[in-house]
Amino acid sequence: MTNLFENNHSYVLGDTELDIIGDREKLAQWRHKGMGPAYYRLGRKIIYRGSDLNAWAEASRVDPCKGGQS
Repeated sequence: MTNLFENNHSYVLGDTELDIIGDREKLAQWRHKGMGPAYYRLGRKIIYRGSDLNAWAEASRVDPCKGGQS
């Protein structure tokens, strides 16, 4: 598995690295719908762990040679 994010790093809304998976609004929609990567809510602050982002990205991976998701 290739890591898109640093496993030992925490990301907060506004970090440019999060733009690879979606903008602020898209991430908010996913949280509201119970979708997307795991996150922590500390008060009003949303925090994503790099390891959770990498796990979510890997689970979302599509391998066209296998006819869909791998």
